[in-house]
Amino acid sequence: MSDDMKAARELMRIVIVGHVDHGKSTLVGRLFHETGSLPEGKYEAIKAMCERRGMPFEWAFLMDAFQSERDQGITIDTAQIWFKTALRDYTIIDAPGHREFIKNMITGASSAEAALMLIDAGQGIQQQSRLHAFLLNLLGVKQIAVLVNKMDLADFDQGRFDAIASEYRAYLATLGITPNYIIPLVARDGDNIVGRSDRMTWYKGPTLVEALDSFKPAAPLSALPLRLPIQDIYKFDDRRILAGRIASGTLKVGDTLLFSPSNKTARIASIEGWSAPARTDAEAGESVGVTLDEQLFIERGEMASHVDGAPIESNVFRARIFWLGKAPLEVGQSYRLRLQTREVPVTVERIENLFDPDTFTTRPGDKVGRNDIAELVLRSPSMLALDAAESNGKTGRFVLSDGRNILAGGIISLDGCPDQRRLVTVKSQNLTAVAHGITTEQRNRRNGHPGGVLWLTGLSGAGKSTIAMALEQELFRRGFHVFVLDGDNVRRGLSANLGFAPEDRAENIRRIGEVAALFAESGQIVITAFISPYRADRDRAREAVARALPGAERSFHEIYVKADLATCEGRDPKGLYRKARAGQIAEFTGIDAPYEPPAVPELVIDTESLDIDQAVALAVRYVESHFRRY
Repeated sequence: MSDDMKAARELMRIVIVGHVDHGKSTLVGRLFHETGSLPEGKYEAIKAMCERRGMPFEWAFLMDAFQSERDQGITIDTAQIWFKTALRDYTIIDAPGHREFIKNMITGASSAEAALMLIDAGQGIQQQSRLHAFLLNLLGVKQIAVLVNKMDLADFDQGRFDAIASEYRAYLATLGITPNYIIPLVARDGDNIVGRSDRMTWYKGPTLVEALDSFKPAAPLSALPLRLPIQDIYKFDDRRILAGRIASGTLKVGDTLLFSPSNKTARIASIEGWSAPARTDAEAGESVGVTLDEQLFIERGEMASHVDGAPIESNVFRARIFWLGKAPLEVGQSYRLRLQTREVPVTVERIENLFDPDTFTTRPGDKVGRNDIAELVLRSPSMLALDAAESNGKTGRFVLSDGRNILAGGIISLDGCPDQRRLVTVKSQNLTAVAHGITTEQRNRRNGHPGGVLWLTGLSGAGKSTIAMALEQELFRRGFHVFVLDGDNVRRGLSANLGFAPEDRAENIRRIGEVAALFAESGQIVITAFISPYRADRDRAREAVARALPGAERSFHEIYVKADLATCEGRDPKGLYRKARAGQIAEFTGIDAPYEPPAVPELVIDTESLDIDQAVALAVRYVESHFRRY
């Protein structure tokens, strides 16, 4: 086979997992032998080693890379070796099954496209057999072949195989996994690896190699959207060369690049290489330098992409992490997030779920201990360019550190996270501000009070609209110029073209914030009653009001109408929670979309303990004390 033909062969990454001593390393050794993939002289070396030690021949020693493993008889590292079939090449990752080395198992499985799960026919399904399937599911590995090994210990009995297959298939179904194959094996002897076993003629399915060759490889990185993390900027002559390694996608001279999170754009003028001639294109895996058709200030950590298929921008995201730190992770703690070439501080906003590897369930918790797996929400003071791990495994992963030591590895989930790019990108150009002929002070004196925004936020059913309407009446009675913005009057007009996806919700709140700022600038008190679930959106509304009233001491007042989910769901005045639970409303806040409570609200109205009259009286006292009368 020519070098060109070899280079064109497909490569797939397979991880082998299973309970300790169920025969993973033996299977790998035999698989290499059966497919003719053993390096020349390797068999003889293993045999000689066994003779020197006075041990029976073991295929497992091909994979057991460390002396300590031979002494202890367990696989510690995640060894990676290549083998081939007639169809493609494989990288096979032998991950440890021992409970203490579960971190290494996750490291090995994180890059796999498919998995082989070994179960000992004699011992049956063990706790770790369930744990490993649970972890593979968390990591998104969906192509799985279950291998019931050591069938000789069960006298090649079909009944024993069927019982194990039925029980494990039922467990996998609880995780949402359907195994591609369940295959009986005797790895030591090669039964059903390449050729069919004459000792299990009742099995009619594929051999292991046939099963492997039927797996579908992940799309090549070059087929994914362009991601070029900027690693450094070099200046040569009058050129500024942006250097980095292409994580995914392709680029060529003349392409327009979008840099995130700065949202600057420019065309590629040239593609440079170190001590190499200029090129016209490049693809994933290559380290390149690019020059642009205009001088932009781009910093290390920016992500270059095409305009179409860009990453989302957000300062908050969900993550699934494996915690390695000795001290537990807790809500409110800050860490360093390393995301490709960017490093920024992040704070743990909340812990949503802890995964219990013993019961294979999720539970709430307020801290994450060593070797725990958790789902949490992270927030950064900076905008981040983010990809979900399921859409781009290369850029959808990150690590957390304390500045010196790596404390966690994680994958990004963007469920319920809006793309904030359009909310922070200014498209209007060539605008000239024209000053009003009436000053803010004149408006305040005419109205008898300053303008401002009372921003009511809380879950659906907390009582925002009820309080807002009653508060409007009472303030109007007291002589305030006041108006309520809520879903009824905004969704029918200003935001009639928006739905309820995270991006639409964010845009809806952006529009409301800008309109509320105009009301406040005109000298009115505007009361807004919206769930407004994302803290970043409320912060932008606060900034809009501050721009409209730059000299005001305080013009935006965030009021948290507080009631927990159980209380709000119990009230359910419009039947929305019931519909959401029934699946009739998607991405409903509190059920399958997040709500981020205010960190430091100006006022909290607890409607679990206050009735409507008490709530309104509290709000009126707040207004009277914070809006000076003229």
